[in-house]
Amino acid sequence: MRVPLIAGNWKMNKTPQEAIQLINELKGLIQNTAAEVAVCPTFVALSDVLKAVEGSSLKVGAQNMYHQDKGAFTGEISPVFLKAMNIEYVILGHSERRQYFGETNEEINKKLAAAFTHNIKPILCVGETLEQREQGITFEVIKEQVQKCLANMHQFDLEELVVAYEPVWAIGTGRTATKEDANEVIAFIRQQLKEVLNEKLSLNIRILYGGSVKSSNIRELMDMPEIDGALVGGASLDVQEFAKIACY
Repeated sequence: MRVPLIAGNWKMNKTPQEAIQLINELKGLIQNTAAEVAVCPTFVALSDVLKAVEGSSLKVGAQNMYHQDKGAFTGEISPVFLKAMNIEYVILGHSERRQYFGETNEEINKKLAAAFTHNIKPILCVGETLEQREQGITFEVIKEQVQKCLANMHQFDLEELVVAYEPVWAIGTGRTATKEDANEVIAFIRQQLKEVLNEKLSLNIRILYGGSVKSSNIRELMDMPEIDGALVGGASLDVQEFAKIACY
């Protein structure tokens, strides 16, 4: 049985003080949810958020990390640092990282290996652009991302992997894939996991949907058989809205 995961990606928002305030409000609003709930603040707020979630069921994730443990990599964050802080999740391969910072599938593959090595649960993001969808190559793009990002991973315990399908054209645009389209692509991702990994893992790995998720559409998305949760962007910055999503 796959436990639903609702994860909030705060992106480059919320000062440490603002983050603490949001967490303190959120804790009292999600006590009745059946889902696992995680928040992914900026690096500078991680320590404060970890303290703020103490005594609650909230989990904490980072938004990115480098694949090396240490070295002359100015501005990067090591998986060793995240593990030392007891960070549970890390988002890898987000479309904004791919688009603005040139991350490739091969680089994301290295980051995934580092996350597994240090027992940090990766949330691997995959998804097509509007141009790719209009060209009718969504499945080709997704297949390449899944296969290249997860190449040579058999030595790791992949039970903890989470995949997030985020159609790039739906992120922050207010446009959302229909529940049927999202379910179809996520079913395809699960088939790719079966081919790249194995059938047992493909049935156990949680696959989330992300892309303008809000309280008004979360229920219909979660009713779809292949969708195991949501990676929430802008709506996760509004504590009342995010709580409604988490308690769908």
